Amino acid sequence: MPDDILLSVRDLKVYFPIDRGVVFKRRVGWVRAVDGIGFDLRKGESLGLVGESGCGKSTTAMTIAQLQKATEGQVLFEGKDLGTLSPAELQRTRTGFQIVFQDPYSSLDPRMRAEDIIAEPLRIFARRGVIAMDDKAIRSETLSLMERCGLSASFAGRYPHEFSGGQRQRIGIARALALRPKLVIADEPVSALDVSIQSQILNLLKDLQKEFDLTFLFIAHDLAVIEYFCSRIAVMYLGHIVETADSATLYKKPLHPYTRALLSAVPLPDPGKERNRHRIILKGDVPSPSVERKSCPFYERCPDAMESCGREAPSLKPAEAGHEVSCFLYKGA
Repeated sequence: MPDDILLSVRDLKVYFPIDRGVVFKRRVGWVRAVDGIGFDLRKGESLGLVGESGCGKSTTAMTIAQLQKATEGQVLFEGKDLGTLSPAELQRTRTGFQIVFQDPYSSLDPRMRAEDIIAEPLRIFARRGVIAMDDKAIRSETLSLMERCGLSASFAGRYPHEFSGGQRQRIGIARALALRPKLVIADEPVSALDVSIQSQILNLLKDLQKEFDLTFLFIAHDLAVIEYFCSRIAVMYLGHIVETADSATLYKKPLHPYTRALLSAVPLPDPGKERNRHRIILKGDVPSPSVERKSCPFYERCPDAMESCGREAPSLKPAEAGHEVSCFLYKGA
């Protein structure tokens, strides 16, 4: 694996069993939440994972963070296959990647003070000998992180219910940075916040990325947020990645029919352009992820579907330099 690649996901699959019966349970199928995705994340990059709710974005994040077990595939962090590490090895490796959760109201323990929430990972890893820090150093680092994340150190003794949603998310960000990770997985970090607060959190994350030399896997369904924050974008649909490109290219020249439909739904700030532009309305609903299919996952809803799309699924291949798409409309896919 090249030295500049921090994270590599290869043919990742996450299936959840469907059981029937109360006393005598029997397995009747699987929910294919993530169905064979792969991508590389380079050091210092911000990769946006975007798609509709239920497409597998958060499951992907939880599996990469090793909070969910993969059914198949590999998650390689700095060349190490996380799925094959022993508990002790995984614990040491965890200092290199951390996660910021979506809901700032449920991701913080309501019985802990802000200072203790941020200091908890430092105390745990210091107690187990993974890092060398005493109580004085931990407290100093905790208060420093609060200040860097836009929280006054005088708030250290407050409990989560005494903070606003934006302030709670700042606590979650400070907690994620406590162990000085190289990779931060941000799972919809601003979707639960007011629009006015979203920009503040995004600007904070950009500043922290420069200060701590962070790499981001940024998950969101808001395309405007993704465009602002991410340098490269991967579009997911029904557990598959259907298109990847750098941010400027994807927004200027989307190739996959699903990506074009997503972008057509983003409101434009100019009322005249908004009234006159063409909206792509997809037919039907998202198919059930429990149905095993050989066709393209977008086949039933695609306005450009061909006969071949119903027989087999296209693979993700380069259509142009640095631009990959999973669609038979393009040569090589």
